[in-house]
Amino acid sequence: MLDNVVKVVGVSDDLDAVARCESDTQKAFAQQVSAARSQPYYLDVTHPSANKGAVVGWMSSFLHIPAGQIATMGDQPNDVLMFAKSGLSVAVANASDDVQHDATYVTTSNEEEGFANAVERFILPNANAAGGTI
Repeated sequence: MLDNVVKVVGVSDDLDAVARCESDTQKAFAQQVSAARSQPYYLDVTHPSANKGAVVGWMSSFLHIPAGQIATMGDQPNDVLMFAKSGLSVAVANASDDVQHDATYVTTSNEEEGFANAVERFILPNANAAGGTI
């Protein structure tokens, strides 16, 4: 029956229970699934290759871009997997402490133009220094 399942999503307004379920699922199934919160109240459980980190790895290989030249940005626990696969990772200030800890840098919040500030501060100077264009 589960052979055709692509994704299981758990939803609860008990945020602590969702966090515990994430941790328990990761421990119980180890490398068999990818379990991460996409919002404080959502737990996404997918095939281990169907997460943001795996996509960054695939894109790196497919496009022949070294992982060290890839920048990622996020605010939720499911973004940490892609942080680990990129050379530069940026969390917004409204991300949890755990997500911020796993990022290379922290920018302003999403309400304070965090994405634009991160591009101006971290991406454009590196592209210009390398003589590249975006």
